[in-house]
Amino acid sequence: MSHVTRETLAAAAKRDLEAILQRGKPLTPKERLAIVPQEMPTQDPQVRRRTMSEVALGYTAEQSRLESLRCLQCRNAPCVEGCPVRIDIPAFVKAAGEGDIQAAIGIIKRNSLLPSVCGRVCPQETQCQENCTVGKALKDTAKAVAVGRIERFVADWEREQGKALPPSVKPETGRKVAVIGTGPASITVAADVRREGHQVVMFEAFHKPGGVMVYGIPEFRLPKRIVEAEISALQAMGVEVRTNFVIGRTRKLRDLLDKDGFDAAFVGTGAGLPKFMGIEGENLVGVFSANEYLTRVNLMKAHDFERADTPIFRSRVVAVLGGGNVAMDAARTAVRLGAEAVHIVYRRTEKEMPARIEEVGHAKEEGVIFHLLENAKRIVGDEQGLVTGMECLRYELGEPDASGRRRPVEVKGSEFIMPVDTVIVAIGNDSNPLIPRTTGGLQVTKWGNIIVDDTGKTSIDRIYAGGDIVLGAATVILAMGEGRRAAASINALLKG
Repeated sequence: MSHVTRETLAAAAKRDLEAILQRGKPLTPKERLAIVPQEMPTQDPQVRRRTMSEVALGYTAEQSRLESLRCLQCRNAPCVEGCPVRIDIPAFVKAAGEGDIQAAIGIIKRNSLLPSVCGRVCPQETQCQENCTVGKALKDTAKAVAVGRIERFVADWEREQGKALPPSVKPETGRKVAVIGTGPASITVAADVRREGHQVVMFEAFHKPGGVMVYGIPEFRLPKRIVEAEISALQAMGVEVRTNFVIGRTRKLRDLLDKDGFDAAFVGTGAGLPKFMGIEGENLVGVFSANEYLTRVNLMKAHDFERADTPIFRSRVVAVLGGGNVAMDAARTAVRLGAEAVHIVYRRTEKEMPARIEEVGHAKEEGVIFHLLENAKRIVGDEQGLVTGMECLRYELGEPDASGRRRPVEVKGSEFIMPVDTVIVAIGNDSNPLIPRTTGGLQVTKWGNIIVDDTGKTSIDRIYAGGDIVLGAATVILAMGEGRRAAASINALLKG
């Protein structure tokens, strides 16, 4: 499939929008359904394989408005039901369709402080867009109104026009809240609590704030300047951010409440403990968790060979184990670091892959090779302890398992060797264990996730938690929903 340039897409959108506006009368539902879904402009695959710059270029103003006009403005708003933070999607899309971008972003920001982020990385196709009436009417969920792309456009417009202002803050209350971590859940809590006039201090273990948005998601999917702008907005509200501060090591969680004068604490430390396969050869040189691999590149700039001192394995042939967004991120990063061949190895079919369809498509465009219904049995090395290959098994699908996906069943005698020098394990992460281990009385599940009640409160009074530390590895918007709930509980506690 040939690459369509942004200029071509923009010209087509401008022509179609002008034709609609010249009519001067409201569109009927049938006419809205007839509007062609707007394709996201992207960099040429052959160009982007060697650059970390963002792949998706964003809608033009005409594309955003035209896509917004596809919305039927349903009274029951099924899209809102799929949004974890309950954004008034029909209202902001209607404003965008009328060309009132300032009103559109204002509506979004009633519920979400990270629209530029969510517009880029949230899985809208399984959330707000999944139940879109337009997609159902056209019998193709891929043709649902592109809510995330419109959200990204209006949020980027506000920032680029210099119109983004920090939320207003009520008079100081003298109350003080500690927020552990600086990812999506924590940012949401910090903003919502600070709005009420409470002092907020965020504690970040790394040298840069932003959590998974900084260390986990690559620059080519989420430019770091966008995350930095969101952190700056918090600081403009008066939120203090302390980096290189490890709660559980630098200071224990209970000490913040008992000795440091904090009235409440929120734990949003994420899911930072990588999972491995537990197979032979995982200790060989050339085997990485996706977490470590991406952190070296995203946070520590290991891809910048000329200016960064961060070491990174210079791979020739890479195998990435897994089928989620993190696996796609790792594979596409390996391409950009100069690997000659990059393979995704996944034990189910593409239909069962948890990764976003868009990310899978981008990976294919960039030359990533997909091996479906296969999985690693062991990793093979030489006498120096370096990876030389991976023994794989072929699979077929059986009955559905607890996840609802068909269970992969190995094909006996199907072993074969895949020659590789690097293996990246991207099969998920567990919750960070440090705080539960150093905080007596904090109840956790058998997987290490902190247990909370319906308000986000933990087993310890005045301590709340949310995001991946509670949910396990989830999405940015789900973490924000958790943060919003916990913030409301903290504000109620402090008001009482």
